[in-house]
Parts: sequence; C-alpha cells; structure tokens
Amino acid sequence: MMTDQIKIVIADDHSIVRQGLRQMLDADAKFTVVGEAKNGGQALELIEANQPDVAVLDVDMPEMGGFELVRVLRVRQIEIEIVFLTMHSEEEIFQTAMDLNVRGYVLKDDATTDIVAAVNAVAAGKSFISQSLSSLLLNRRRRAEELKSDKPELNSLTPTERRVLRMIAEDKTSKEIGDELFVSHRTIDTHRLNISRKLNLHGNLALVKFAITHKSEL
Repeated sequence: MMTDQIKIVIADDHSIVRQGLRQMLDADAKFTVVGEAKNGGQALELIEANQPDVAVLDVDMPEMGGFELVRVLRVRQIEIEIVFLTMHSEEEIFQTAMDLNVRGYVLKDDATTDIVAAVNAVAAGKSFISQSLSSLLLNRRRRAEELKSDKPELNSLTPTERRVLRMIAEDKTSKEIGDELFVSHRTIDTHRLNISRKLNLHGNLALVKFAITHKSEL
C-alpha cells in the first residue's frame, strides 16, 4: 500500500533529463525523489536500498536498459510501480512495455505535461499512457478482442495457465518458468500439456509458436 508520501527513483543516462524530471516532481508536495541513477545498474541498487513506490525509467540506458531492469525486479519480487520514459513511439517497443505489465508509458516529448499525472496514476494503481500513443493501445485491445473471438478456448484456461502461457511467449523454458513460480519443471510440463489440450495445439512447438505469435494479446 502506498503511503501519503510517494517515494520516487529516476533513472536516465542524461543528467539534464534527470534534472528536469526532478524539478517537475519536486514541485508536487506528495512526491519525494529519493535517488537518481544514470544507468540500470545504479537504478537497481537505489531501488533495493530505498524501496521507492515508483521508478521513472528510461527505456534505453547503459549497462541495463529499462526493460531488462523491470525483468530483474520481477524475478526478485520487488514490488514497485514503473513509468517508462522514452523517445520511442514504435508499436513494437510499446508492446514490449505492455507485455511487462507496466502501467506508465510516457514519451519524452510529452514529459513536461505528462510525468506528474503518470506518477500519480501508477502510484494509485492506475494506468497512464501518453495521449499520442492512444492509437497503439487501441490496436492492442482490438487484436486481443479478435483473438478471444477466434480462439474462445482461451477462456477455459486457469489464471495459472494464462500466466504460464505468457511466460512461454517470452521463450522461457519449463525450468525457468518453474523457478520463477517456485514449482518443479515437471509441474510446468503438465501445465503445457493442459494448455495444448485446451487450445487444440499438437506438440510443444505448436504451443510455443502460438504463444509467441499472440504474445501481445495474451
């Protein structure tokens, strides 16, 4: 649960960007910036040491980019809300961010108007995406609805099976999935068989191909 004071870590390899973000966030009395990092490695150390509520992360950073950092945080089970700050408006980059279940995605061009609202939103458990990216979000939702219509059998999957399917889409092995979910690889193999049976997919390759093809819609 968030406290009244929202603790924030900022990570960007450009000092002028960090300074600008800090000035905007410090202007809101609800925010406390507890650290700044110039790369993903420093950001990870700051997050582990300060346990902030929100991290504002540049997607492209030295040592460890924003996407990789979020994956590390997930594996280490560090609970924190994320706002990605990026120059990228390409759909593939946006879909990767959404696949990581990150609530905030702000274009740097929109940061002066969006960053405070984005941090407030994710801290409250809500999503915030720059208005200029709304068409990408609508495309994602449309494809998800089309997949549900084309493959209604997806509704028969349990929450655990859906989670395993998403991890298969990330090209993870049964051992890697089992380690992350704290179960044996044999349990994951059983989930794979059940998912394939429910979706009428024949063989592990067919399951992997389906998961990767529909990764952004799962």
